[in-house]
Amino acid sequence: MTSGEDVVTGMDDVRAVLLAGGRGERMGRLTGQRPKPLVPFGGQCHLIDFSIANALHSGLTEVLLLSHFNEHRLIDYLRSTWELPDRLHIHLGPHDRDVRSGRDLAALAPRPPERGTAEALLANAEFIFTDRYRDVLVLHADHVYHYDYRPMLAHHRSTAAALTIGYQEILPEYVKLFGMVDFDSDGWLTTFVEKPAEPTSNLVFSAFCLFDQSVLDRYLSKLRTTDWRYDLSRDVIPAMLAAGERIAGYPVRDYWEDIGTVDRYHRAHLRLLGPEPTMRPERMPRTLAPELVRSTGSAGPGLRDSLHPTDLRNEGSVEESVLYPGVRIGVGATVRRSVVLPGGSVADGVSVTDSIVLDGERVETDRSGY
Repeated sequence: MTSGEDVVTGMDDVRAVLLAGGRGERMGRLTGQRPKPLVPFGGQCHLIDFSIANALHSGLTEVLLLSHFNEHRLIDYLRSTWELPDRLHIHLGPHDRDVRSGRDLAALAPRPPERGTAEALLANAEFIFTDRYRDVLVLHADHVYHYDYRPMLAHHRSTAAALTIGYQEILPEYVKLFGMVDFDSDGWLTTFVEKPAEPTSNLVFSAFCLFDQSVLDRYLSKLRTTDWRYDLSRDVIPAMLAAGERIAGYPVRDYWEDIGTVDRYHRAHLRLLGPEPTMRPERMPRTLAPELVRSTGSAGPGLRDSLHPTDLRNEGSVEESVLYPGVRIGVGATVRRSVVLPGGSVADGVSVTDSIVLDGERVETDRSGY
C-alpha cells in the first residue's frame, strides 16, 4: 500500500458530518446545564471548536451538524462563532432552511430521538447521500486534537479504500476504553473490537474516519433492516470488515484525546501544563480567551506552572492549574491541580485541590476532588 500523502486532493466533494448529539452524562456537573460539545477546554475554547477548527484548517467550506440534546443552544453558539462568510458554513440539517429564513430557534420542533451514531447519519441522509459528494468525513464534537484531514483523504483515495480510519498507539491499560484495532503488514484493517474486555493490541480507533459515500450508504441501508445497535463502531465497521471491504488505517501521530468522563477531562487539563504539554495554547482555537499566559516555575507571587488569562484576579496561590476568563482567587486562597471555569471564584482562605470549579460557581469551603 502506498502512503498517498503526495497526492494533491481538494475537499469540495467531501461531506463533513459532525456528531454532536450526545448528552454527555458521564461528564457529571459539567453537562448539567449545557450540551457536552460546549464544555470549555484548555482555558480558551470549547470541545466542539477543535473539530470545526480542523475542518476549516483542512480547506472544508461546510460542516453538517448532527445535533440533538439542547441543540438550540449549540446552534446559537455555532452561528455566532463559526459561521464565517466565504470561508465556512455550518449546515443545520433539517433546521437549516428555517433558521436561515429567520425563524426563532425556540419554535423549531426537536429532532426525533436517535439511538446511535449510524441512526444520526440516516436521519440526515438527504444532506449526505447526494451526487455532490464522493466521501463522508465523520467527526466528533468531544475530541481534542489539531489536525489536517487532507493527507488522510489523499491516502484514502490513493488506496481505493472503502473506509479509512484514524488510529493511535496508546498505553495498553487504556485500550479497553476505546475501539481496539489491528492491521496487517500492508496497513489493511484485520481487527476491530469496541471496548474489548481483553485487548490484544495497543492500537485504538481515533473515531474520525473517511467512508466512500456509496459504500456507507449501502451498509446503512442493509443494516437498518436487521437487529442492530444503530452505531458506526458496533455495527457498520464490523459488518464492512466481515464482508471483506478494504479498510485502511491512517496513523494519528500527534496528541488526540476523547474527552468522555470528568476524570479524563481533569487529567487532560493537567497534561497541558509543564515543560512538555500535550498541546500548546497557540494550537488551540481561541473562542473564550484571546490570549493565555503560561506561568512556568515560579512566575511571580502566587502563580506557578499554570495557564491563565490576562484578566485573572489572583490574591492567593495557584499551582498546576488551568484558569479561564473572569476567574477570581481570593486573599490567602489556594488552588492546586485544578480547573476553574469562566467566572468561577474561590473565597478568601479557601483551599481547592484536584477539583473543577464550574462557570460562575463560588467555592466557600475547602474542596478536594470533583
